[in-house]
Amino acid sequence: MSDVAIKVENLSKIYKLYDKPIDRMKESLSLSKNKYSREHYALNNISFEVKKGETVGIIGTNGSGKSTLLKIITGVLTPSSGSIEVNGKISALLELGAGFNPEYTGIENIYLNGTMMGYTKEEMDKRVNSIMEFADIGEFINQPVKTYSSGMFARLAFAVAINVEPDILIVDEALSVGDTRFQIKCIDKMKQLKEKGTTILFVSHATEQVKRFCTNALWINKGKVIGMGESSKIVDKYEAFMLQDGEAEIDIAEYESIQREKEENEKSIIRPSTDMLGRITNITCNTLKFKTFDSLEVVIEYEIYEDEIPGFLLGVALYTPDRDYIFGPNTYLDKIYVPNKYGRHKVKYSIPSITLLGGSYSIDVGIFNNEGIVCIDYKTDAKRILVTNEYFAEGKLFIDHKWSVIK
Repeated sequence: MSDVAIKVENLSKIYKLYDKPIDRMKESLSLSKNKYSREHYALNNISFEVKKGETVGIIGTNGSGKSTLLKIITGVLTPSSGSIEVNGKISALLELGAGFNPEYTGIENIYLNGTMMGYTKEEMDKRVNSIMEFADIGEFINQPVKTYSSGMFARLAFAVAINVEPDILIVDEALSVGDTRFQIKCIDKMKQLKEKGTTILFVSHATEQVKRFCTNALWINKGKVIGMGESSKIVDKYEAFMLQDGEAEIDIAEYESIQREKEENEKSIIRPSTDMLGRITNITCNTLKFKTFDSLEVVIEYEIYEDEIPGFLLGVALYTPDRDYIFGPNTYLDKIYVPNKYGRHKVKYSIPSITLLGGSYSIDVGIFNNEGIVCIDYKTDAKRILVTNEYFAEGKLFIDHKWSVIK
């Protein structure tokens, strides 16, 4: 028996976009098959597998194709090409209102959804009380759902989705409309389903929810799969991407290659002038991808063009991508001697155990004199490093700590 719950192979969904409504008619009636449209790939040749019992968070920016993918998995949409295999009964909570008749009462919609999932009235009779209890909307259960607030609608829809014992549960941003108590209630129920072996696909812009709740994560960007794997690692890469306005290097190997190429280009550029006392010529890191408590090594190469620069010092600083200052020691404050005479020099700065938590960080390097008052050369965002971990703490830094029960 297969252990695969969902298998997607080379899946694409293409929409035709028209500049004017009449262009659609022109294209359909054109005897010469003229095209008046352009193709938009909502999903572009994506492939992945979800094992039975896995909880997978799906992340990505608005318009990346997440909802389109879920609609294809649930059968609401058909793919333009590729194949999808689903093993098990699906219960889905997509956009608010999907699968509900606004003219029907809450009770009638409970039975309607049960029928759509293949349950008989007798089978739904056994479940209706637990659904009503979970939704907790009182007498409104007997009113048409068109009179419901968005919060009440979400309560009922979620109650139906998770109380019909699905093999696969799909939740698309549904928790964002509920109040805090209801969100806690939903997550607790989803944890119970998770423990029972239900496969869960969970879409949320709240990345911390994905980190805490999901075992794995799938990152989609512009209709393509960027990465799939352990949730904390994928979320950290996604957050780094978002913090840099979508300009972060998605592939670490590719990023390192670009950095090396950049370093070589900088090496070949010589810009000494009469008023230049010295300059930083090269900066390298032992790696650009870390885990908390790994060692960080930054090697700085610099040139001095004077016989000697009195009070010369070297500094290395860590920043978040939005330029929040984390830590910035220098050789003057640490009372460390570094070469300050004419020639080429190389100095290594090390942190034996880096305590940064998951995220993207920048390294600045500068050379100064006069206790850091006069800047000789400064490299802003000289290196960008990425820290990824399994989820074990929150924030930016790990601080040694302990807990004790007092009462």
